[in-house]
Amino acid sequence: MPIYEYRCRGCGEDFEKYVSGASTKVACPTCAGGDVMRKLSVFGLRSDSPVASTVSGGGGCCGGGGCGCH
Repeated sequence: MPIYEYRCRGCGEDFEKYVSGASTKVACPTCAGGDVMRKLSVFGLRSDSPVASTVSGGGGCCGGGGCGCH
């Protein structure tokens, strides 16, 4: 089950909720109101892979000046 982020339009509370599907009814845990909107969620990804640290070339947008920006 995914975790979705919501904002209550009644009291302004932000909260997260496990839901089994998009059609699941969700109520605000603070005011018990049903007028909630699902927020656009962003996620972070952490990698312990050495790939990012081994890529070299001087940095910047093109990785070393191949596009003429350096």
